[in-house]
Amino acid sequence: MKKYQEISKIKFEGTGSSNPFAFRHYDADALVMGKPMRDHLKFAMSYWHTINAGGADMFGSETIDKSFGQSDPMARYKAKADFAFEFMAKLGIGYYCFHDVDVAPEGATLAESTRNLEIMTDYLLEKQKQYGIKLLWGTANMFSDKKYMAGAATSGSAEVFAVAAGKIKAAIDATIKLGGLGYVFWGGREGYDTLLNTDVGLELDNLGRMLTMARDYARAKGFKGDFLIEPKPKEPTKHQYDFDVATCISFLRKYNLMADFRMNIEANHATLAGHTFQHELRMARINGVFGSIDANQGDLLLGWDTDQFPTNVYDTTLCMYEVLKEGGFKNGGLNFDAKTRRASNQFEDLLLAYISGMDAFAIGLKKAAAIIEDGRLDQFVAGKYASYGTGIGLSIVENKETLESLYDFAKDLRGIDVPSGRQEYLETILNNILFD
Repeated sequence: MKKYQEISKIKFEGTGSSNPFAFRHYDADALVMGKPMRDHLKFAMSYWHTINAGGADMFGSETIDKSFGQSDPMARYKAKADFAFEFMAKLGIGYYCFHDVDVAPEGATLAESTRNLEIMTDYLLEKQKQYGIKLLWGTANMFSDKKYMAGAATSGSAEVFAVAAGKIKAAIDATIKLGGLGYVFWGGREGYDTLLNTDVGLELDNLGRMLTMARDYARAKGFKGDFLIEPKPKEPTKHQYDFDVATCISFLRKYNLMADFRMNIEANHATLAGHTFQHELRMARINGVFGSIDANQGDLLLGWDTDQFPTNVYDTTLCMYEVLKEGGFKNGGLNFDAKTRRASNQFEDLLLAYISGMDAFAIGLKKAAAIIEDGRLDQFVAGKYASYGTGIGLSIVENKETLESLYDFAKDLRGIDVPSGRQEYLETILNNILFD
């Protein structure tokens, strides 16, 4: 196995290759439905997991050193940036995502942290120009520091609310400066563990106020991108306000934010909410709030957010089916919010993990296109609802009927025949397309 330093660029070698440091399915220039793979997939690197995470968990210390030989905080973050862009260049990844504290050292005050972020975004901007890599989205970490133990926008402390607002301002300024296509809100601690000490009404109103202020500030500064909410039902709090797509949509409608906000959907969060990844994507798509994707997968036997690299081709196929049906990404992309396993503690393991995820999504893209081009699934669904295209069904969807009129229509009906859903047949079609 080669060491990280020995690898210059990951290339596409096709399915006949046995080289672990080559793509077997991801060919960036290959056309799928008339568009290059790189444009369909828009891969992004997660700064927090890839550049900062050292393999620590609640039971053990770090297993990989990502200080990059630097003890001075600012020098360390510059060395991290050097590695990050060289890493993305090796893989041919065109975008990255970050929290404010991922890319700059925190100071003792908000003002000091903001100054550090300004220095580091100057450095990142030069790296972007050097490598031709763009920022997909930025965000602020408002969950790690102890002051956010009971929330940020939903904290019982007005001072915490103020500091959080200041962090959002600084992170929005950084995102605009770096040309980010989106700004994400992940409410990691915006929720509660018990209602015995929680004013849910005030907390939700304050969260609505914070998002409204952020939207208004960014738009006033000329930001044209998407604001993104990342649904997650639990962990670290027992009940988080951004539980799933449907809950987030209800919240956005109540606080008049639907026009500006979209969803950043994570596969592992979907399963924690008791949904499939495809369900959350479909809910976002049909409600006009599809935005971006955090690409990973969880372990159903563990039950927490394990953030594993995506290798399940059923999931990647059904994900890309929804993306293609949406017409592709606009301001969003596929951010690998995933980390190598604790025992995968070498830098070359990072490359192997990204290769596995990128190839899995390349397979998913090709197979999703094949499903659409095959047409049988779409034809079956169209046939299932054909009764709404004529007669009483058409009259119903055109809102021409009432309960009284439908009673008169239905009162003497006998022997209504509901066609078979043929789920097993459709699953066979999916398997045939995937594996034949």
